[in-house]
Amino acid sequence: MSWTKRIIVAVFVLAVIGVVGASLAPKKDPPVTVQTSTVRKGPITRKVSAAGKLQAATQVKLSSNLSGDLLDLPVREGDKIKKGQYIGRIDARRYEAQLHQREAMEQSARSELSMEEVNLARLDADVKRVEKLVKQDSASAAELEKVVAERDGAAARVQSAKDRIKNASASLSEARFLLSFTTLTAPIDGILTSRLKQVGERVRGSDFNEDPIVIIATLSSMEMKVEVGEHEVVHLHEGDPAEIEVDAFPDRKFPAQVIEIAKNATVKNAGTDAEVTTFPVRIALTVPVPGVLPGMSGQATISTETHDLALIVPLQAVTVRTEKQLAAGKEPKEGGPPAPEPGGTAARKTLREPQQKVVFVVEDGKARVRRVETGLASENDIELVSGVKEGEVIVEGPYKLLSRDLADGKPVKTEKPEKEKEKAVPKVSGETKKEASGS
Repeated sequence: MSWTKRIIVAVFVLAVIGVVGASLAPKKDPPVTVQTSTVRKGPITRKVSAAGKLQAATQVKLSSNLSGDLLDLPVREGDKIKKGQYIGRIDARRYEAQLHQREAMEQSARSELSMEEVNLARLDADVKRVEKLVKQDSASAAELEKVVAERDGAAARVQSAKDRIKNASASLSEARFLLSFTTLTAPIDGILTSRLKQVGERVRGSDFNEDPIVIIATLSSMEMKVEVGEHEVVHLHEGDPAEIEVDAFPDRKFPAQVIEIAKNATVKNAGTDAEVTTFPVRIALTVPVPGVLPGMSGQATISTETHDLALIVPLQAVTVRTEKQLAAGKEPKEGGPPAPEPGGTAARKTLREPQQKVVFVVEDGKARVRRVETGLASENDIELVSGVKEGEVIVEGPYKLLSRDLADGKPVKTEKPEKEKEKAVPKVSGETKKEASGS
């Protein structure tokens, strides 16, 4: 073989070795495009949101203390009601008869008293006359004792008659009191929101089972009752400021205040994987809202605590990694098990695995994982207590990359915001086009 052929073969072999070596050499991962933000210092407020229904702060169910037929009910739903206003009337014939009976009993007792007082006066005169006769030795002591005894008996009967009058007067007062219940009057100022009975129906008067006839509410003072989860209610305090957004009045928020936090829990689906524990919270509107009615739906946002100089990052910038992933420096595998539902059995198993909150800081074109501790969280931002410094650039998206794929040391490049992209592309006006064609 000639030297020329040998050189060609050697060059070919070296080329093949070079190609194979280049294909076997480890390739560098291409940088991934990420969205970033800067750690900033500023105020942040923890906010708790919950949905609920509006209700009147004061609501009175007007029932009857007596049983009987409803003869009159002139009021209608939506009527403005004044305290003491006539609402309706119940059949009073039975109670009027009782009143007349008690009046007659009292009159009879007074007549008996008059008779006994006349008898007592007569016996008093007899005693004085016999006493004079005794002094003149014209009557015996026995006769005097007899007359005195009769007078004392008459005095006792007078006192008994007076006691019967008191008893009859008390019964008469009770009869008048019961008769007054047949006329229904408003106990408060407000709006009649419900008319639960109709004329001709029979109402039941009972101290144990209420039978409402109408419902009167003070719509000038409204409140909302919401259900707050057990993990959020611990941050609430009576007097915390809040805002209420009523569905019927979109894009408007009304100031409110927490007035009561229930101590007893409401448990739904107890004993199942879908068990949910909440606590009722009452929030009062601090300003009157015209047009608001009980039963309207709304959303309440409660401000619980504020830190004025906190390190703040977007809420989506904080993600979690297991201790195994952090120790190995590996990214989680794509297509892993789906996130478990809160409160389920799978969630409880997942919580047993150590989880660490982290952010990814951009350093020299690479994403570096940082363990962080979080503080207050608002609707869009979260406070970082440790792990980062003010001014550092962190990754805040895309969500899929940040939550699953991004790992420590991975090359990244920053995606330009839409506003900067628009600035980078100059807009050519019609005049510029003409000048360019003319030149």
